[in-house]
Amino acid sequence: MSMSLADYQKRASKTAIYKEEHTLIYPALGLTGEAGEIANKVKKILRDDYDPVELGWKKQELSKEIGDVLWYCSALATDLGFSLSDIAQDNLNKLQDRANRGKIIGDGDNR
Repeated sequence: MSMSLADYQKRASKTAIYKEEHTLIYPALGLTGEAGEIANKVKKILRDDYDPVELGWKKQELSKEIGDVLWYCSALATDLGFSLSDIAQDNLNKLQDRANRGKIIGDGDNR
């Protein structure tokens, strides 16, 4: 099943049930929490010395967490009035520009 980012964002926004006064803060905190869950699962994979190619069910668990991250990214983008599609395109443009200038590796937002 394939879905566009625009369709995902539209459908995901119907499940956003946080208070209007928590706009921005709720999805930002949720995003950090879900990213932390991914980091914790990956940490345990490293601890238990799993072969990254042979993760089995752990890959599915990570996929679910990535989906949660996507939901919070979508909610945050919606709260800010952006489309996920535009954000994705802008990000690819930024990365291509860095690659063209030989700046894909390094530090800093504006390299």
